[in-house]
Order: sequence, then C-alpha cells, then structure tokens
Amino acid sequence: MSLLRLQAGWSLRARHPRLTRQFHVSRPRLALAPTKPVRAIAQAAVGSFGQEDGEHVLSSPSELARKLSAKVLPKIPRPDVRKVLIVGSGGLSIGQAGEFDYSGSQALKALREEGVDAVLINPNIATWQTSHELASEVYFLPITADYVAYVLEKERPDGILLTFGGQSALNVGIALDRMGVLERLGVQVLGTPIRTLEVSEDRDLFVQALKEIDIPAAQSTAVSSVNDALKAAEQIGYPVILRSAFTLGGLGSGFANNPDELRDLSAKSLSLSPQVLIERSMKGWKELEYEVVRDAADNTIICCNMENFDPLGTHTGDSIVVAPSQTLPDDEYHMLRSAALKVIRHLGVIGECNIQYALNPKSREYCVIEVNARLSRSSALASKATGYPLAYTAAKIALGHTLPELPNAVTKTTTACFEPSLDYIVTKIPKWDLAKFSNVNREVGSSMKSVGEVMAIGRTFEESLQKAIRQIDPRWKGFEAYVAPEDLDGALSKPTDMRLFAIAYAMFNKKYTVDQLHDLTKIDKWFLYKIDNIVQTVYAIKEAGSIEKIDQALMKRAKCMGFSDAHIADLVSSTEDVVRAHRKSLGITPFVKRIDTLAAEYPAHTNYLYTTYNASEHDVEFDEHGTMVLGSGVYRIGSSVEFDWCAVTCARKLRQMGKRTVMINYNPETVSTDFDEADRLYFEELGYERVMDIYELEQAQGVIVSVGGQLPQNIALRLKQNNVTVLGTDPEKIDSAEDRHKFSSILDSIGVDQPEWTEVSSVDAAKEFARKVGYPVLIRPSYVLSGAAMNVVYEESALEYNLSAAASVSPLHPVVISKFIDNAQEIDVDAVAHKGKLLLHAISEHVENAGVHSGDATLVLPPFSLTDLDMSRLKQIAEKVAAAFEISGPFNMQVIRKPADSPEEEPQLKVIECNLRASRSFPFVSKVLGRNFIDFATAAIVGQDVPEPVDTMTEKRDYTAVKVAQFSWTRLGGADPFLGVEMASTGEVASFGRDIHEAYWASLLSTTGFKVPRPNTGVLIGGDITKPEMKTVAKGLCDLGFKLYCSSPSVEEFLNNLPYVSAKRIFFPTKDKRKLREVFDEYDIECVINLAKARGKDVTDEDYVARRNAVDFGLPLLNNARCAQLFVEALAKKIPQGGLRGYSEGRIPSEVRSWREFVGKRA
Repeated sequence: MSLLRLQAGWSLRARHPRLTRQFHVSRPRLALAPTKPVRAIAQAAVGSFGQEDGEHVLSSPSELARKLSAKVLPKIPRPDVRKVLIVGSGGLSIGQAGEFDYSGSQALKALREEGVDAVLINPNIATWQTSHELASEVYFLPITADYVAYVLEKERPDGILLTFGGQSALNVGIALDRMGVLERLGVQVLGTPIRTLEVSEDRDLFVQALKEIDIPAAQSTAVSSVNDALKAAEQIGYPVILRSAFTLGGLGSGFANNPDELRDLSAKSLSLSPQVLIERSMKGWKELEYEVVRDAADNTIICCNMENFDPLGTHTGDSIVVAPSQTLPDDEYHMLRSAALKVIRHLGVIGECNIQYALNPKSREYCVIEVNARLSRSSALASKATGYPLAYTAAKIALGHTLPELPNAVTKTTTACFEPSLDYIVTKIPKWDLAKFSNVNREVGSSMKSVGEVMAIGRTFEESLQKAIRQIDPRWKGFEAYVAPEDLDGALSKPTDMRLFAIAYAMFNKKYTVDQLHDLTKIDKWFLYKIDNIVQTVYAIKEAGSIEKIDQALMKRAKCMGFSDAHIADLVSSTEDVVRAHRKSLGITPFVKRIDTLAAEYPAHTNYLYTTYNASEHDVEFDEHGTMVLGSGVYRIGSSVEFDWCAVTCARKLRQMGKRTVMINYNPETVSTDFDEADRLYFEELGYERVMDIYELEQAQGVIVSVGGQLPQNIALRLKQNNVTVLGTDPEKIDSAEDRHKFSSILDSIGVDQPEWTEVSSVDAAKEFARKVGYPVLIRPSYVLSGAAMNVVYEESALEYNLSAAASVSPLHPVVISKFIDNAQEIDVDAVAHKGKLLLHAISEHVENAGVHSGDATLVLPPFSLTDLDMSRLKQIAEKVAAAFEISGPFNMQVIRKPADSPEEEPQLKVIECNLRASRSFPFVSKVLGRNFIDFATAAIVGQDVPEPVDTMTEKRDYTAVKVAQFSWTRLGGADPFLGVEMASTGEVASFGRDIHEAYWASLLSTTGFKVPRPNTGVLIGGDITKPEMKTVAKGLCDLGFKLYCSSPSVEEFLNNLPYVSAKRIFFPTKDKRKLREVFDEYDIECVINLAKARGKDVTDEDYVARRNAVDFGLPLLNNARCAQLFVEALAKKIPQGGLRGYSEGRIPSEVRSWREFVGKRA
C-alpha cells in the first residue's frame, strides 16, 4: 500500500470527532457570526428545491440540476466543527509577507458564512485579519508550537486550519502533531492532512512519492552534515544547488560551483535547518507554476498557470512572473497540467496548493521542483490575476464542501468547479529594497530577497510590463536604462535586482541583439522580442521630435505599448500636462475592462476593473460617482501592511455611511484588492496620470489621500491644482508639513519647540552650522518615507560624504541639517482632528533612545515613564498643530523629550516630524486602546457623523502592549544588523501583557525565528563600554546563571572589574565562518548582545562579525542597550515562572489571554 493512503485509524477519528472529546462543552459567547449556517447557494431562478443537511447540491439556478445533483454528488461527511483555530503567519518578513494577511482574511470570511466560531492566533497587529470583524477571538501571541498549544488548551476548538499562515503555521502544525497535542485535545486538522504536509516538506519522502507515479523530481540527496553534503555533490556533479528543508522563501539556499563554496554554504544552512538538500542545478531551464484546487471528492482544477520571465536559478519570489504562460506550446502546457493533477491527487491535498516545474527549453524534459501544500505567495498572485478567490474556496473545501456546490464568488452565476480563462495578461515584478543596506550582495538567486511585489494588468505584454515598472518605483517612467553597468555581460548573465534595466542599457546604449541577450540571460526570445517592440517605439517617438509631430497612429501605438504621458514627454522634451492635453485632443483615452474569470464567455457582474488602451469599449457604466480611496501600493521597507489596514478600514467605514467606494491599488498581497472590499476596485497605478483618468471617468465625489502612506501624498497637491476634490486636510497644508522650511516657520509661529536647523546647498555652509550648534547633527532630505538617506554625523570628516548621499535623493529640494539630541527619549503621537479641532490622540513611548527610526523602534502603549504633566503638554502640542494646519483627518508627530537639567525645570519637548496622514502605528494604537482611529478619521475627512472628542489617554488600563519590529536580516546576506535613523525592518509584531515585561517578552518571542536561550548557556557580549546599560545587563545575566563571553580585551577588562561579574575572552576568527561556528558551539553561545555605537567599519570589524553571525547562525541578537536591559529584566521575571521551559499540559502562562480579555470589549 502506498505511503500516502490515509491509515484507517485516521479516517475514523476524522469522522467521529465526538469519540475523543466527551469532556468539553464550548462556552457560550457572543459571536458576530449568524447562528444558522448560511449555505453558499446561487439564488434559485426556477422552483425552490432546497438542500437538506449533509447533502451536496450543485450550485445552479436550475431546480432540475439541483435535484439531480443531490442524487449523484458523492456523500462526503462534513467535519462536525463549531469552533476552529486559524494559525496566522506572524510579522511580515522577506519570504512571508502580506499575502498571508489576504489569504487568512478570506478564510475567516468563509468560516463566518458557515456560522463557525473562528479563533485566530497572529501577533501581527497591523493586519486586517486581526480585527474583530473577522475572528471572534484574536490572540496576539508567538506562532510557536508551545504558544499555539496553550491557546488550543485554553480555547478547546474542534478543528485547526494550518494552510493559511505560510511556512510558520505549517511547521507549528507538524510539531503539534508530533507532540501529540492535537490528538490529546481531539482537534481535527481541516483540509490537507498532516501526513501530506510532511511529505511535501520532507524531500526524501516527496521524491519517493513522485517515483510511485513516475513523475520526475529534481534529483536530490538530503544530508545533515557538511561532509555528507560534499559526498552527495561528488555523485551528482557540480554545479549543485543547496536547499534547506522546512524553511520559507528559499532561506539558506544557494548555488555552489565547487567544494569550497559548498562547504561554506552548507555550514551556514545547517545552522538554520536540520536537513539540507543537494540537487542537480538546472540553471537556464524555464520555470513554471500551476495553482491547483482539489476537494475531498477528488474534483481537481487548475486555477492558473504562470511562467517566470527569468529562467530557473532565480527564486520565484524574486522573478518577474507572467500569467497565463506565454511561451508554452499547447502540448507542453497539457503535459504539465496532467502531471500537476496526477501529483496533487496522489499526495492527497485537500484545498489549494501550487506545483513548480523546471522545463528544458530544448527538449520536453521536465521535473517537479516542489509542491507547497498550502496557500503561498503565488496563490495570492493567482487569485488576483484570475479573480478566483483561492483562499476562500480552500477554506470552504476544508469545511467539507465540494467544488460543484460552491458558487463562483465573482460571477455569482456559475459554480466554483471551472478553470478561469483570461483575455488579458498579468505581469508581476518584485520590489527589492537592497540599496538601504551596506555590504549586502545585490545578486538574486535561489534565496528570496524582495520585500514586496506589484501586479499589472494589460492586454499586451508590453503594456503590462511598462505599467509594472512604474508601480515598482514612482521615479521610473517605463522601460529605460536606469543603470549603466560597467561589466555589462556580467550584469546580464548574473541576475541582480536591476537586471531588467541592464537589458534596457544593452538594447538602447550598446545595441545588443535579441540573440546576444538570449545567450547571456537565457530569457526566452519571445519576451525579448516583445521588449524590442518597446525599444522600436521609443525610437519612433524620438524621431517625431516634438509633441505636435506625434500623430494619432503613433500616440495610439505608444499608449497600447504601455507608455505613460510622462515617459512620452521626456522623449520629446515636453511636459506631462502638454502630452495629456494633446493625447485627449486626438481622442485617445483608456477603456475600463472587467476581470470576470471567464474571458467574457458568460455575463459577469464583477466590480474588479483595470484600464487598457487595447480595447474599443468600456465594460461598465459610470453612474455610481463614488468616493475614491488611494491605496498604499507596493510593500517596501517603510510602507507596508499597516497602510493596507488603514485603506480597508476607511473603505468599509465609507460603505457604512452609505457612500459608494472606488479603491485604487496594485498590490496583489493586500486585502484592499480583494473583490468584495469596495464597490469598485481598480487594479491600477497610483500615479497622477491614472488617478486623473479614473477620476474623470468615474466623475467621483472626491479622493482620499491620507490613508495610503506616502505615495498618494506625493500627488495630492497636483490633483488639487487640476481641480480634483481632495477630501480631508488641504493639500496646500500637506505640502507645508512636508517642506521643512514652511513646517518650521509654522511651528515657530505657534510656539512649539523644535531642534535647531538650517537648510544648506553647500558643504561649507553645513560645516559652519555644525560648528555653531556642536556635533552630532542629523542630515535629512524633504519628501521621504522611512528616512531615506537620513544620517547622524558625529564628526566633520563624515559630513562631506553624507551630504553627497542626501543631495542625490531629492535634488529639487536642498538638504536640511539639524542638531541631533543624544540620549533623549522619543515619543510617537497619533491623532485625528476635524477642522483643526483634536478628536482623538494616542501617545506611545519608544524604548530605544532617539536615533533609531520610529519604524524600527519598540513602542509601548500606554507609556511607561511619562508623567501626567508630560501627557497634558503633549496633548497641547497636538492641539496647536491640528489648529495651525487646519487638519481634517489623521496625523502623526514624533516628539523628542530631553530630561531637564535641574529638578525645577520642565523636560524639553521638541517636535522633530509631523505627517498629515495615517501613520505606521495607527492599527497598533487603535487595537490597543480599543478605539478605531481610522473610523474617526474617515468621518472627519468626509465631514459626516463626526464623533465628539474623546481623551483615551486619561483612562486607566491594567495592561500594556508592546510593538516590536520584525527584521529580515537572515535574508540580506552581508547587511549589518545595526539600528539607525534609516528604517530597516520589514514588519512588526505586538503582544499584550499585565506589565511592560510580560508584553515585551511575548512580543519579542513573536518575531519570526526568535529562539529563547536555554538556561545556563553562553552569551556573547560586546560593544560600547561607556553605555550605562552595559553594567546592568552583564550583572543581570550573571545573576540569572548565564556565562558571559567577549571578543575584545577592553570589554573583558571592563566586565571583570564589575563586582560579581566574570567574563571570558574567547578566540574570535573574523574571516572564517566555519571556525567561528565551532567557537560558538564550543562555548554554547545561544544569544548575542552587541551594543556598538556605530555600524561596522568593514566586514572584519569584530562587532559587525558578532552581529552578522548571530543572525546567520539563527541566534537571538539584541543590538540596542535599552532593549537589552528590558530583555534581561523580562528574563528575570519569566525564568521563575518557567519561561524557559517548554509546553507542559495544564500550565497556561499569564500572557495567554485574548485581545478581548485584555481590552475588556470586542474592540
């Protein structure tokens, strides 16, 4: 009998959950869900044949079809579940980002419809899924086997869903099964069974399973030591690829061309994962993906197939991807489709999964690379590309529904048992933020490095490609040579994050042919010929020479190829407004088309829209005149899922007020681009041109620009100048808050303090100012998000170097230089005002001192050290600012608090920044205080039902919440894990607790991959010995029984001179990673505390090596003095309570309480 058939005992347990669970009765609670399960059935057109319980009935308007189907559809027992736990994915990190917010939210919607009580565990407080609109209970706790077990024990659900939380949730599910927790508590795994998950994750089992059905898999050997890895590579032959099992987004994987490379790579990978795989390298083959849906009755469909623009060798998350595939002949498409159906059936997946193939371009040889038996990044992309709600359908299947009886949620008329067909092409391009990090390797390979992705819809490849390029970065106008690599052939053959523009440089500047490019890049010639069409059109426009000479035919050709007005303007030395006017005079405007999953074969009534010039009519009537909400665009460092939460909340509030909504966003990972979140969804660019097009077509009532982060703010003033109704705060005021000059003079006029500053356009002027106020000084450009090119300078020699970096960021605005206040506290104030009157505000305190970007800082709410006087002074500042800028809507300020020099003086409060939009911390403060700031803000923006002012900060609370940044250092090989004024984190997590220590403990453990050091192990400590925390941290660790080690003689001397502290200096190789690993193992080092003053000078700097290798070896790293102090205090409190011991039955830690239990209401 095959490996994969379910064993008899398992199916028994699945069918009779009551056998194992006699003791527990679900406690009654007020659920938002309807009491009677709502069956998702199409409205009957004829007759009224209903459905009896347990029957499977076709979703069809015809009564006859439904009657017949009740007789023939297989009778599959539905799992008897009333309460289900969904495991989320935690903080956003590279490889596991916003797509799981979207898929989890869809699953929760499906559970709500079925009348099932949903309990969610997910510490990511910025997401939409962690709202009470979806789940009846939310736990902001770590996604670890221990904490999920505590929640299972406390909540006693009937079922658990593991496929909606990425790799984190899968790993936890497999661990819980091995611990026996699921069986003991009688919790049924819904959807894909655990055995299937294990087989798809364990490489040996997976290859064995595929052998049983004669499907070729990539030849690989699983090894767990460096020597075995070298032996395996000898047999397979170099080059080889190494992959880690049980990790996400190709973490710890890479290519090795010889034994030396393999030795280093395998040593690093084995520290992150217990098993690694050595495989034959098939670089240069085509990479394809199929998304498959299968139900328990074995109905299986292919939702979508996708093709990577980049050949195999680049992780699919770092590849440009097109859907549907463009270069496969029909026989190859069907060969892979049949193989996909065969594999998924054999593995026994129930729900949704994806299968990745490598295909030899010269023959029909193919092999399966991997199967993800869960929702993945590409399933979010496939959902948005086809309009087929994969996550929703997978959740319904997990609850025992079959595909024929589920309606197609988009068309509402057909069943879900169909394969979408597309009459458009979708292009996804990843967004990398590698330029923010020093020493980071810019090459992209088998380990994912991108932080987000965009998706563009067009009717030709050229149109969707150029749209996608503009979505990645507003500074890019289309396919142009934005880089000029010195070693061009190298840049083409070794992919980096900028390879697409290296191709442009090769075509425009070096006149490379398609054949030459194909030989270097191995990109299919079909794509390269399409790109050549864009190049030829650029030449045609340049040849015309002036805007008047561009006739209708050329303008139409350019717009059909996806050229923007601004791009055309650049090519003929004109301006965007002139080109726009000329284009409209020629009668060339975009058409609005519908995504209907069926390529217009059936009538569809979707609200899922895109614009194109490759059409001749509109698919919709423009009679709704809705309110436009501009979304946040691509996820990048500094603008992430928190702005999506703001946009979704705003759109929902507008609908509650009875207004029609129009959402514009182009990010496939978001909830805001889900088809049922707005009355009309435009999957489109957020640039000026497209927003104007849609505004004019829809004749919208107004545009909301303050809930989508920085992108919508950047075009707000232009929209107003072109007679668009911008709702909320006046764009002129937004501009005066963004422009440092105007901002400063307004603060001076209302008597609000700020650090001394000046504006410079020469290095000499900067030096003079710095001498006058004294170092350190802070350099910052205007109009930036997340502190791009901001730097603190401690001495004159560094000033010149840093000024040149800032000037290149915003050349139109001179650089602002201000006095930097050392050792001051930083405070965040989030607020909402209406016509200049403060309605609501929140004051959060940073644990770190000023100098760490607020997006990377640890936020505490309610504040832990501010006095009542401080609080009332901060409120007064917020009131003054709201009045001065006449704010209607959300705003956020960062304030520095410098302690007073003498007891009779007040501490100084200086405003360092103010944004007249929703900020990153809005979801955090809304959820912690139990008041929805965006609901208040939306009412204020549209001026309808504006609530009375409330002071939530005066209410006393018996809990504290702490928000901790989630970093992705492991992914960014070589980057220095050091915190400064430029933001580096990719996400955030937050937890609640009785006090700051309990909350900090839970939230720090919630960061992905944080392993608590075992008792009495070693801690490597180093950095700046002048920091006062160095003494207290060292003393605290010694008292708790940890052993201290250091690498520098000065740290050793300092530590050993402290009373009751002993530290040992160890041999510390800075150039040999393998030797260093041996040193860490020898001394049992399980935690690194490094309190350096500045970044590492070079890659052999001891502090840099300590920080970087802590990350590479998967150890907890504390790189900030105040946080290290807090961590040691939290350890001292948690160790006596058993904080370092694992899960044991019956003991539930005090932080395991739901959000509702902490806040005291369903906020």
